[in-house]
Amino acid sequence: MTTTLPPVVSRNPADPSDVVVELAAPGAFAAVDAVERARAAQPGWLHGGAAARAAALTAVAAALEGEAEELAALAVREVGKPLAEARAEVARTIAIWRYYAQAPYEPSGAVHETAAGPGLLLTRRRPHGVAGLITPWNFPYAIPSWKAAPALATGNTVVLKPAPEATACAQRLAEIVRQALPAGVCAVVPGGAAEGHAVVSAADVVSFTGSTATGRAVVATATARGVPVQAEMGGLNAAIVLPDADVAGAAAHIAAAIAGYAGQKCTATSRVIAVGSVLDPLREALAEALRAVPVGDPADAATVCGPLVSEHARAQVADAWEGVPVIAGGTIPDAPGWYAAPTLVEKVPTGHRLLREEVFGPVAALLPADDLDHAVRLTNEVPYGLVTSVHTADLDLALHGLDRLDTGMIRINAPSTGVDFHLPFGGAKSSAHGPREQGAAALEFYTASRTYTLSPAKAM
Repeated sequence: MTTTLPPVVSRNPADPSDVVVELAAPGAFAAVDAVERARAAQPGWLHGGAAARAAALTAVAAALEGEAEELAALAVREVGKPLAEARAEVARTIAIWRYYAQAPYEPSGAVHETAAGPGLLLTRRRPHGVAGLITPWNFPYAIPSWKAAPALATGNTVVLKPAPEATACAQRLAEIVRQALPAGVCAVVPGGAAEGHAVVSAADVVSFTGSTATGRAVVATATARGVPVQAEMGGLNAAIVLPDADVAGAAAHIAAAIAGYAGQKCTATSRVIAVGSVLDPLREALAEALRAVPVGDPADAATVCGPLVSEHARAQVADAWEGVPVIAGGTIPDAPGWYAAPTLVEKVPTGHRLLREEVFGPVAALLPADDLDHAVRLTNEVPYGLVTSVHTADLDLALHGLDRLDTGMIRINAPSTGVDFHLPFGGAKSSAHGPREQGAAALEFYTASRTYTLSPAKAM
């Protein structure tokens, strides 16, 4: 019996009546076919040489730069990203392609002396083949790029399966990228779970960003096949504020990390841990900062907090603040889109979902801590460990607690949000599986090490 897949539909979160794209799901067979075509193209892409790959990635960056405003506007329309942030994401995407355009010239191995006798020992890193990339909707250009660019730079071909909510952005990105690449080297497969599973079941290396539940399924499928896999999943990130911190500055950073893009980032702050005497002034300053966050149409350059991506996402956020004391926010604006006010709550009971699950919206819990040790324990007691921000004027005090934090990234006197694409990105515990993304770490993930022993054909 043939099962009909539901169509792929993407709507404007600020105006749900605006259908950005609607198309028939291609199905698993189409996804596998895309992988096979990419596999056929991979040897030619690799053997074209470093100069050809570097030139192609440089051309991608230039082409993206020429379409920057169009790409930003599409992200605003399709995923509700505020215009200023959409422009920043496009700029970062261009920088990512330029950064990895230099990677084909990097050394791919090393030469070693033999333990005894003449000859050479060599190590070389070689591409896996086809990289299957499963990406979310919240960074529709940057995340596919920081996966695809290093994969391509090292000689792999790529097949991208984007989240349905970002279908139009992914298709436009792929159109631009493909202009600079040989046929078959980069493909995009729209769709849902069926297409994603097919890509994971056929690719030679897999990189995933998304929910924890889906990420674990991806890891299980890829691991069972014996192919390399990395998964970046949820976050339940804390901001620790110490008594000596600049309270106004900390509140501004934390408010931006709670409410920016409606909190729809894996690095968003969802727990604010106030240490000792800073609790009362921080409560007041943070509530004031959140009330001042511009909420509204993402196409307005002044907007910081736009809509949630779907009606279901907004319902999840509203449910999270239900039944706990609200300090600021806790309302649904009267607007046609899926908006929620930036919200701060307190006195959250142990076991509440705000302290166990990633809500993925503009809501955070304020928690008191007796001292830094208590704050570290509160930070670490959740299942996730992506990023922690620490706000203090005492670097020695900050360093005292850093090594005890079970998080992959630690940011001092800065928002929890923000990514340096030339450095490793990733978390601990349920936030991540496998090697890090971005920077030089990505070049290692998309390649396998081989050891060569070269002995003379004749005895010397």
